[in-house]
Amino acid sequence: MPLFWRISLFNSVVLIAATALLLGPVTVSTPVLLTEAAILTVGLVVILVANVVLLRIGLGPLRQLARAMTTTDLLRPRVRTEVDGDGEIAELITTFNTMLDRLEAERALSAARTLSAQESERHRVAQELYDEVGQTLAAVLLDLKRVADQAPDEVREQLSQVQETTRASLDEIRRIARRLLPGVLEELGLSSALRSLSDEFTGPSLTVRHDIAAGLPALGDNADLVLYRVAQEGLTNAARHAGARLVLLTLERAGDAVELRVRDDGRGFDGSGDTAEGAGIRGMRERALLIGADLAVGPARGGGTEVRLTVPVGDRVAERVADRVG
Repeated sequence: MPLFWRISLFNSVVLIAATALLLGPVTVSTPVLLTEAAILTVGLVVILVANVVLLRIGLGPLRQLARAMTTTDLLRPRVRTEVDGDGEIAELITTFNTMLDRLEAERALSAARTLSAQESERHRVAQELYDEVGQTLAAVLLDLKRVADQAPDEVREQLSQVQETTRASLDEIRRIARRLLPGVLEELGLSSALRSLSDEFTGPSLTVRHDIAAGLPALGDNADLVLYRVAQEGLTNAARHAGARLVLLTLERAGDAVELRVRDDGRGFDGSGDTAEGAGIRGMRERALLIGADLAVGPARGGGTEVRLTVPVGDRVAERVADRVG
């Protein structure tokens, strides 16, 4: 039955009951007797309560839909409002769920294009750092060495300091270029790339330990890149924002999926609130959507923060992606 007619029926029932009460054997004297006032008061309360209950039952699914509208996040897909009620309400909920399917598909396609453009730009910048800036600094370093060999003793020490500064700058540029373009990922595979990444983040103030299982199934280039970028972002957050001293990076088989975990002992992250997740975490969620993976970011057992990415293996990848884009 349409919502309009249901509400009309509810109110009609209430009005008919009120009319029956007035036309019934109950009479009102002048002045009003206490028993008559009590009967009318009880009847009025019953009518009001019945009206409220009937409207609450009829409009209940709309409240659920309103809550879903305020809490829906396209980066956490496939959370849908249960179709409840009938008539226009059920049709409205179904339309809302269909709209979410379309928005998630469009968001996934847009994110894929954006991330592809980002990777292309990373590749271009890394190549320019390698080919232009890196080679220029290497040439400057050789010229400084040649000048230092011919310079007087009082100048040679200053030139040596300039050489060390130039060498440190060259190493930093190479490090940045490696992060932008993980060549080891293409050359040696995901396991070697994650080990290299762990060693790169290990320093005087941070220790990164890795536990990467052997014999993991092949996931494909896109999944390998997503796993690498999520691990990179997790380590970056631990080093820059969490104040962590120890990070554990694990990659292992978990049933019919491969699971990456990055757990630190830093300040922690509860994931609550609208402003809790920054651009880095939202970027990880967008990458996870591209390969049908599940990403969870929250407090780790014993303190700190844990980033967990679960990537389905084999045919489940295509199934999850197809399911998420409707």
